[in-house]
Amino acid sequence: MHPELIQLEKTFDRSILSRIPDPLLDRYGVELWIKRDDLLHPVISGNKWRKLKYILDHALSSGAHTLISMGGAYSNHLHALAFVGRALGMKTIGLVRGERPDTLNPTLADMQHWGMELRFVSRSDYRSLRQYKGWQDLPGIGAGQYWLPEGGAQALALKGVMELVREIKLSYDVICAPCGTGATLAGIIEAVPEPVSVIGFAALKNAHFLKADIEQLLSRPSVNWLVNLDYHFGGFAQVTDELLAFIDAFELKTQVPLEPVYTGKMLYGLYDLMAQGCFRPGQRIIAVHTGGLQGKRGFD
Repeated sequence: MHPELIQLEKTFDRSILSRIPDPLLDRYGVELWIKRDDLLHPVISGNKWRKLKYILDHALSSGAHTLISMGGAYSNHLHALAFVGRALGMKTIGLVRGERPDTLNPTLADMQHWGMELRFVSRSDYRSLRQYKGWQDLPGIGAGQYWLPEGGAQALALKGVMELVREIKLSYDVICAPCGTGATLAGIIEAVPEPVSVIGFAALKNAHFLKADIEQLLSRPSVNWLVNLDYHFGGFAQVTDELLAFIDAFELKTQVPLEPVYTGKMLYGLYDLMAQGCFRPGQRIIAVHTGGLQGKRGFD
């Protein structure tokens, strides 16, 4: 590991495993634990750090001085990349979906404050950027520049996510995570013991493509996983009053903060599946809190 990354990681807090006390769970006969990756760091928390860690190590080892990536106007990935770029003394360029707004939202303002160059691209051009997966695949990329695909979804990202799984010393039956690009779920699938079931909860509508994308990231075929497509609440970053009420109640009951784009949807879906009897009594379930709490500012 590059010395600068070792020093940065020393500033992180621990990602603890917390059992959720809830009479509803007792009624369903299951245990729910949350892997609190949101506690790692105020900005580069959760799967943002897990996915970036070994990509950054490769970038630094390759002599890169500029990191280029893509994301939406409230992208947790670009937000984390801007911060870590400044921390490592690297230039960052963010290709942001959509037109430049008259006033930058808090996420974009943070990114600009941390030195990221913001380049706004049309939605059609943004879609075309998704085809470039390798770190040198972006057309026109220059010497010393390093390309990260959307969400950092490349093979090296899985290595950091696998460390998350190996930190869990408790035996368990099911592990869940929200899905954007599917890279986090792929890393979990690679690392879990074979009898464990893995469930991803898609954060966006019409996400049938995720299955193929995840399979492409895996080093070997696996049958112990699925992506649930039923809890997107209308699409990416779309919410309903019911979802927001669930999040408020969960936070009040557990003191665990959630955001409505990823982790909130996963936990809503998880509770709904429990109510339907989809888990056997006695099963222990672990839900991964993927951080991204800065995204809540888009719903204030």
